[in-house]
Amino acid sequence: MPHHSPLLTIMVSAARVAAKVLRRDFYEVEALQVRKKGVSDFVSQADMKAEKAIYESLSKARPKYGFVMEETGEIEGSDNSNRFIIDPLDGTTNFLHGIPQFCISIALERDRQPYAGVIFSPITDELFYAEKGGGAYCDDRRLRVSGRTDLNEALVACGLPFKGRGGREQALAETDRVLSQTAGVRRFGSAAYDLCMTAMGRVDGYWERGLNSWDVAAGIILVREAGGEVTTIEQGDEQPHLTPSILASNHSLHGSLRDLLLS
Repeated sequence: MPHHSPLLTIMVSAARVAAKVLRRDFYEVEALQVRKKGVSDFVSQADMKAEKAIYESLSKARPKYGFVMEETGEIEGSDNSNRFIIDPLDGTTNFLHGIPQFCISIALERDRQPYAGVIFSPITDELFYAEKGGGAYCDDRRLRVSGRTDLNEALVACGLPFKGRGGREQALAETDRVLSQTAGVRRFGSAAYDLCMTAMGRVDGYWERGLNSWDVAAGIILVREAGGEVTTIEQGDEQPHLTPSILASNHSLHGSLRDLLLS
């Protein structure tokens, strides 16, 4: 069994506290769907309750650290090097529809680079975690990105903009190009989960645009510690969690996927 550092221990603990909130509320969604009214408000409240639980747990353990949270925004800490980046419910639409594919995502950013990450799936009870230099794991199993080198055999995950978000034409054009050159495309509905699947080697790559830091910060360190490469799509720089686009894959396919997306 891999040893959890003190940092990962408190992050995992915070995720499990929030999971109790989301798990309880998730099983209420089906009943609410029958009434039709109030479902979105209920999910928003579940999101905020989970975020509050994470914040209270982490701020107690690391009172000097800063925070960036999807619902609350940024809270500055006296420690300028460390801040937690939190998405209490990644995959909100799945949650809303009673689909159990959603995650809690907690990252620690150190000196503006993802340093540690925890992603927890409350319904499947899968725990993903990584710390810089320590490898990436799902529960007790070490993760490795896929070893595929042929783009024609690759299975690639993506995110697509829904109603009210821009970039649909670009996303559909990119998807069409990837479909024409690979074994297929999958959309799971959660950026954090997409990155977990990439780190596990279940998919060979993942791309998406229009993201925020809390969507991907934890997943980035997972993929990198699993031996993969993560950059932005356009510039290929090393801080994709601070920009709205991301491309993650193994090293062999990364350049080919990026060329395909930009062609």
